[in-house]
Amino acid sequence: MTQAISRYLTSLDDVEWQNANDFDFPNLEVSQWLCEQGSLSKRLAQQCQHLSVVVLAQQHVSAQTLSKDETLAIGAHSCLLREVILQGDGQPWVIGRTLIPEPTWQHQSVDLRSQGDIPLGLTVFAAEAVKRDRLEIGCVEHQGERLFVRRSRLWMNHKPMLVTELFLPQAPIEQRVMDDAEGRVSVSHRTMPLGQQSTE
Repeated sequence: MTQAISRYLTSLDDVEWQNANDFDFPNLEVSQWLCEQGSLSKRLAQQCQHLSVVVLAQQHVSAQTLSKDETLAIGAHSCLLREVILQGDGQPWVIGRTLIPEPTWQHQSVDLRSQGDIPLGLTVFAAEAVKRDRLEIGCVEHQGERLFVRRSRLWMNHKPMLVTELFLPQAPIEQRVMDDAEGRVSVSHRTMPLGQQSTE
């Protein structure tokens, strides 16, 4: 794991979460990405030729290591912690951090512990009963940019898991608009720089 990725993961502990209904989205495109109710993996796959997964960590953690918010969302259970990077055509797009309570992975027709480099979202949304709730949005700061992050509870066959997804600078989440020195407008696929506002 690189130092940059480690810093990204550490920054998740400091996110000030807001209910999605209360968050001030800079534009419609960002709102659509962050409020996606279906599989984010599937949506990302539509933006590239090849979506791949790099597994950063997969380990069991005790209930005592969960934060208060995490316990409220999924209960006081030992969990399978899975941390990955979703890459589009080799570019790091999203860091995913998932807490899967023991009762959840024990009561599925597939073994979520053997997910490997298969995007978790593709497996979850292939289940018979799936829904998403408790959607929260936040931001982290990195090298002068504001990176968007979301956290939600996924129900897979009536069993919960908590998913956090941090959109990295190269993620196709929005068109960044900024003025250059001559007052012209340039557009590129990145997150919103701090202090800048979208004109959309």
